Amino acid sequence: MIHSFLLIGQSNMAGRGEITDVKPIDNPNIKVLRNGRWQNMYIPVNPDRVFSGVNLAESFADMYSKEHNTQVGLIPCADGGTSLNQWREGGLLFDNAIYQTRLASRTSTVAGILWHQGESDCEEDLYPFYEEKLKKIINAFRKEKELQDIPFMVGGLGDFLVYGGRESYKNYTHINDALKHIANECNMVRFVSASGLKSKPDNLHFNAKALREFGIRYYNEFKKIENKNIVFTEKPDPDDIFRTELELL
Repeated sequence: MIHSFLLIGQSNMAGRGEITDVKPIDNPNIKVLRNGRWQNMYIPVNPDRVFSGVNLAESFADMYSKEHNTQVGLIPCADGGTSLNQWREGGLLFDNAIYQTRLASRTSTVAGILWHQGESDCEEDLYPFYEEKLKKIINAFRKEKELQDIPFMVGGLGDFLVYGGRESYKNYTHINDALKHIANECNMVRFVSASGLKSKPDNLHFNAKALREFGIRYYNEFKKIENKNIVFTEKPDPDDIFRTELELL
């Protein structure tokens, strides 16, 4: 049985940690969705760019797999540099995430959503509307039957952004305040603090060690609102489906 998690947001969810900076997670029970089928986890999990790397979902999935004694599937849909406007309902990123989730739900039970985004919305004319826009996006995802009653985890932006390359990054605190307020106001939403986590030299992306820690923080917060009422029914083995398709040829 596979319990799967949708990964959405921008580059810090896609993962930019240097692969050689941390020890690989060796857990055969972690899978990644590719072309609608589950593959053993590979790095990078979310290859949205040629420089993608370590992802926070790796340590999250490792802890979940071991504590629940089950396989974990990751559904990578994060895309670096994207804004909330690009994640709106009906947009390409939103529709792709929904499509991939529907594929994953045929052979797994979707157990949660991991979200990290906000750096692209730190501009003066954008951050005041962050909370309103993200709530609409969350509600849009909730319309999907597989995503109605599952935890939606929102990660905070890193303190290091004050040293980032854009003046607007100083507004990261407003994004974090919006995320915290959403978590307080919305059902099954939890805020994950990034306080104290370190960045790469660019002061924009979490380094690999920080991403390992961030994934653990995501999991610890997830446990506080985990929906114990999700029915984890057995789904078809994707390899059995593949063999059946071959027999029909």
